[in-house]
Amino acid sequence: MLNYALRRIPSALIVLAVGSILVFALLRLVPGDPAMVLAGPDAPPQAIDALRAELGLTGSPIAQYFSWISGIITLDPGRSLILGGEISSLLLDALGNTLILAVSALVLAVAVALTLSTVSVIVDRKWLGSIVTTFGTVAVAIPNFVTGAALVVFFGVVWAVLPAGGTPRRGFLDDIGISAQYLILPAVCLALPIAASLTRFLTESLRTQLEEPYVTTARALGISRRRIVLTQALPNALPASITVLGIQIGHLLGGAVLVEAIFAWPGLGHLIERAISSRDYPVVQVMLLFSVALFVIIQLVTDLINAALDPRIRLGDKA
Repeated sequence: MLNYALRRIPSALIVLAVGSILVFALLRLVPGDPAMVLAGPDAPPQAIDALRAELGLTGSPIAQYFSWISGIITLDPGRSLILGGEISSLLLDALGNTLILAVSALVLAVAVALTLSTVSVIVDRKWLGSIVTTFGTVAVAIPNFVTGAALVVFFGVVWAVLPAGGTPRRGFLDDIGISAQYLILPAVCLALPIAASLTRFLTESLRTQLEEPYVTTARALGISRRRIVLTQALPNALPASITVLGIQIGHLLGGAVLVEAIFAWPGLGHLIERAISSRDYPVVQVMLLFSVALFVIIQLVTDLINAALDPRIRLGDKA
């Protein structure tokens, strides 16, 4: 397992390095001078030059890149010019709120997918399969902003049983009951498309496993369908499903941008939206690189989990 991890880490670092170069180049391809845009049309040349130096826009592009990336590596990404404060502090504050929302949505999505998939395969009724298929189609087809708006209208305005947005004033650890009320709507909105995709894929994987010869042998021995699904088919279907789950987790940040905007959730998505709308280039640059790093880490962890579940993956050609 250690050898497999050591083989995967270099490729992850290469992807991260290429991603940092693309992020650095992307903002420099935006038309106009960022320093002039931030300083305003009436700013004197001295102020524009000072702002350009603060943005790291002096010197050659290669020197600018290494100056920027060295600050990232030393955990000193600089200061925000518009939002105010250290970028690292803004990132950490937003990251905590996003992790709470993302983990809640992920747990909810996995629980729904496991329940719907296993029950529909164990019961094996046509009407139940139709319901699961319809749920998957509708949940994937409806965008997050439509689902979020509907949840706010019905449960935050019409019935007013849950908060329509925001976070607990005293923090999430002060009162778990109050915190859960703030979490339900955004977590459900973020979890629905992930649960739908995972349910569809896991259900098909389970049905494929039930056609394998070992299942026929188990049935001949008198083992119940429920036991076969839970103890044999499900473990064999998990590695491929975990790969799909890893991809979905990578898309959580993209979905969080809309969800956090709808529910006024002060997380990474909300921070990215504020930085882009205010043209806070240093924050945008760091947030884009952080998104790339987060996706690379998730994919690496997913590969390691798959390798732990399936020895053929980590043994490679030796298998």
